[in-house]
Amino acid sequence: MRSLTAPTPLIAPSILAADFARLAQEAERVAGADWLHVDVMDAHFVPNLTLGLPVVESLLKATDTPLDCHLMIDDPDRWAPGYAEAGAHNVTVHVEAAHDPVMVAKDLRAAGAKAGLSLKPGTPLDPYVEVLKHYDTLLVMSVEPGFGGQSFMPEVLDKVREARRLVDTGHLTLMIEIDGGIADSTIEAAAEAGVDCFVAGSAVYRAEDPALAVAALREKAAGAHPRWAHDA
Repeated sequence: MRSLTAPTPLIAPSILAADFARLAQEAERVAGADWLHVDVMDAHFVPNLTLGLPVVESLLKATDTPLDCHLMIDDPDRWAPGYAEAGAHNVTVHVEAAHDPVMVAKDLRAAGAKAGLSLKPGTPLDPYVEVLKHYDTLLVMSVEPGFGGQSFMPEVLDKVREARRLVDTGHLTLMIEIDGGIADSTIEAAAEAGVDCFVAGSAVYRAEDPALAVAALREKAAGAHPRWAHDA
């Protein structure tokens, strides 16, 4: 498992695009991935309903790939620590849903997980810079949360660039993650803007060989930014 500072691009396949009837096998098909991204939706914060803590607990027994749990749910202050306690590596909540995002971060870290904060495409970064000092990851949504298969929104890359500047100047110490529409045609632009970790659903699980798709995406991202030149 690579470190939080992402010396090489991290690829996190999203099981939202996998076969829910055989999740253990689907996790094995991307065994070379850095993280396995798990979208938790509650049909309240977003209109869709996916899976919850019991499925995450089962996945943790079925794979050694660190789980990256993205909670698109109401009241994450109450529910998010359970995912950390279960053993998820990174647990991300939405700033638009959290009542006290600083306390959520503290609770997640106390329970043994990395703490992630996600921003919808229309949510600005600036009001949350101080809050982000308590977090390990920033998840920038490049589609509206709630549905897979949407088109990448390039306008969010300005937000990524500003976050990258804050990280590079030492104002923030976190990993920048992006989720939504990441594929062979979009990953280079996201990498150039400063993303460290790339969530990819359809681009991985609809490929003939998902493991090869993961490797190809990682290679393409690595070649798109000079900070990875020594690894590309």
